[in-house]
Amino acid sequence: MNVSVVLFTSDLRLHDHPPLRAALDGARQVVPLFVRDRAVLDTGFACPNRLAFLADCLRDLDAGLHDRGGRLVFRSGEVVEQVCRVAGAADADEVHLAADVSAYARAREDRLRRALEADGRRLHVHDTVTTAAPPGALTPAASDHFAVFTPYFRRWSDHPLRKVLAAPRTVRVPDGIGSEELPGREGLSGLSEGLARGGEREGRARLASWLRDGITSYDTGHDDLAGDATSRLSPHLHFGTLSPVELVHRARKAGGPGAEAFVRQLAWRDFHRQVLAARPAAGGADYRTRHDSWRSEAEAREDVEAWRAGQTGYPLVDAAMRQLRHEGWMHNRARMLTASFLTKTLYVDWRVGARHFLDLLVDGDLANNQLNWQWTAGTGTDTRPNRVLNPVAQAKRYDPDGVYVRRWVPELAGLEGPFVHEPWRLRGLDRAAVDYPDPIVDLAEGLARFRRARGLD
Repeated sequence: MNVSVVLFTSDLRLHDHPPLRAALDGARQVVPLFVRDRAVLDTGFACPNRLAFLADCLRDLDAGLHDRGGRLVFRSGEVVEQVCRVAGAADADEVHLAADVSAYARAREDRLRRALEADGRRLHVHDTVTTAAPPGALTPAASDHFAVFTPYFRRWSDHPLRKVLAAPRTVRVPDGIGSEELPGREGLSGLSEGLARGGEREGRARLASWLRDGITSYDTGHDDLAGDATSRLSPHLHFGTLSPVELVHRARKAGGPGAEAFVRQLAWRDFHRQVLAARPAAGGADYRTRHDSWRSEAEAREDVEAWRAGQTGYPLVDAAMRQLRHEGWMHNRARMLTASFLTKTLYVDWRVGARHFLDLLVDGDLANNQLNWQWTAGTGTDTRPNRVLNPVAQAKRYDPDGVYVRRWVPELAGLEGPFVHEPWRLRGLDRAAVDYPDPIVDLAEGLARFRRARGLD
């Protein structure tokens, strides 16, 4: 009786899962396997918020498999070693895996292929599991990847999508394959209080609600900080409880300007993956150097601590940083603003901010996080690398009534009118009554420092 192994990584779902479908088509029995990678744990990338969400996803995946007569096999350790052990115990002919783009994931895939071939087994790597278009499928004439989003998006929009695959009705798992106990949120410390729940069922419920009530106004409302009109599907895309291919299909079916704007954001996600696939060093080094002499974390210690704590004296920046700590998530417009403030107003190395985001974000993703930080810092793919986002102007535009600020900075909840965005303009007893810090930097001085550093004066 032939057996295949499906190694789940960041594709923790049963709907629209090409590796699982291929394994079921080619074998009578399948071992659904997840390995908690010891190397990832050792790097510190596995922050508490993502570990908790991952635990939700694994338990939900296991429950979905049980509903179909199967179960999830969970192991911990070195991935190649554990996969080979399971494949040997099951006498499996093949292992199926979703393609990934990071340098680490691709090196791990190469090691796994060599180890399996040495045992007489085959590794099948499947594209369009975590992206809508394969990272290397769309290239310009003179390069191995697109460095500018707009021409990439044109090609991406014309690229044919594969069909969405139904979830399997039955998954038969061979007997005798040992599994460790699935992890849970229990015992994890340092979790954000408002952390969302993970799992495919949760993701599909959120998607259904988004398509019903949110997507039609996305084009006009996605920057409304107070309205919270984004999909909040990014954690489910990061862990693969939702398929990007299915999301594009369903958004296009919904139609309209809101759906088009949402699809564009999904294309941005693929864009960053094709950049990282072609330039893996961009995960930690400037994609396009501006020869910056960034202030280090040590040099800017007090400013960095104020930024992390949401105590910069700029209400919109502080509201966003407090949302991040409370929810393990932040609105996209707020991500751009807080990143601009750290890198350009405070002139602190973008890697300091990117690390803090990865420490807290439940959707913390190497491609999106690092390359969005670089985009904002001006060392990435932005065609306007020297733009600086003014936190006061951004607040008046995207939180005009101060609702978002008052939600996350309760010290300012009693202020009326424009003072909520500029409390330092209060005078005398009115200012003394507000327990909130003065700005840690003058915006004009910060802008001048940045322009001098970039040689723009």
